[in-house]
Amino acid sequence: MRVLLTGGSGMLGGAIRRLAPDVAPGVALLAPSRADLDLTDRAAVAGWYAANPVDAVIHAAARVGGIQANIDDPAGFLLHNLRMNDAVIAGAAAAGVPRLVFLGSSCMYPRDHRQPLVEEDVLAAPLEPTNEGYALAKITGARLCDYLSRQHGLAYRTLIPPNLFGTGDHFGSAASHLLAAAIAKVVAAQAAGGDEVEIWGSGTARREFLDADHLARFVLTALPGLDRLPPVLNVGAEVDHSVNDYYRMVAEAAGWHGRFTHDLTRPEGMRAKLMSSARARALGYAPPTEAETRAAIAAAVAACREGAETRVARGRGAT
Repeated sequence: MRVLLTGGSGMLGGAIRRLAPDVAPGVALLAPSRADLDLTDRAAVAGWYAANPVDAVIHAAARVGGIQANIDDPAGFLLHNLRMNDAVIAGAAAAGVPRLVFLGSSCMYPRDHRQPLVEEDVLAAPLEPTNEGYALAKITGARLCDYLSRQHGLAYRTLIPPNLFGTGDHFGSAASHLLAAAIAKVVAAQAAGGDEVEIWGSGTARREFLDADHLARFVLTALPGLDRLPPVLNVGAEVDHSVNDYYRMVAEAAGWHGRFTHDLTRPEGMRAKLMSSARARALGYAPPTEAETRAAIAAAVAACREGAETRVARGRGAT
C-alpha cells in the first residue's frame, strides 16, 4: 500500500515513519518535505497526486502552537490549516484516493463540557476561545472528510487524539504544548543549577496526554480497515492529570529537586478535556498504562536533554 504521509517531519509523522517498517511492513510511505511540496497550494498538491498515485493518505500536517501562539494569531492558525486541509483532503478525493486518515485535536470539543468527552460532543457548545481558530480548522477538516465519504463512497476518517508528546517534540519553542514546555523548563533549570521553575496559571487545570508512538501504531494498524471505523473516533489515554502533576512527573524523570512557582496572570485554557476512547477500545485499541506513559515521559526528557547538549556543543564549535 502506497501512502502519502503529510507532516512527516513532525512528532507524529516521525513516529509513523520510524515504526512503519515493523508495525505495517506492507506500507510504503511517501513523505514529501515542506520544501518539496507546499501543502497549502491546491495546484501543487493536485499535481503531486497526479504524479504519485497512492492508495491512502495520513494527513498529520498542521500549523500547531502552544496557548500563547494561538492567542496571538488565531487568524493565521485558522487560514493556514483551512488551506492545507482543502488542498490535501479535497485533493485526495479528486484524485480518487479511497482512504484517508485525518488527525483531529481534542480542542475540537467545547469548553468546560461534560467529562469524559464523547464524539457527539463536537459542536455541542462554544469552543475554548484561546485556540478557537485552530479548533475550527480541525472541525471543518473532519466535516469535509465525512461529507466526501458519504457523497463518494470513500473511507475518510478523523481520529481525535488528546495532546501528544514524545521524543520528537518541539521542546521550548513557540510550538510547544504543555508537556514539552514543562520538560524544556525543567531540563534548562537543571542544566543551569536552578532551583525554581515557573508554571503558567494555577496548575490545577487537567490534561490528557498520549505518547505519539502509541498513536502512530494505531494509525498504521487501522489504515487497511478504515471503512470499519466511525466518521470520528477518539484515540486517547483515558486518564488525565493536573498541570502540576505533569510538572512533578517531569521533575521526577529528570531527577530535578527544585520547587515550582505559579504565574496567575498567564492563561490556562480549558479546565479539563478528558476524552472517552470507549469506541476505539471496542475496535481493539488499548490505551497505554500509567507505567508506559511515565516511561515515555522519561524518554522525552532524555531527548530534550540530548538536544540541549547538542546545541551547546554546536555553539562551542562555531566559536
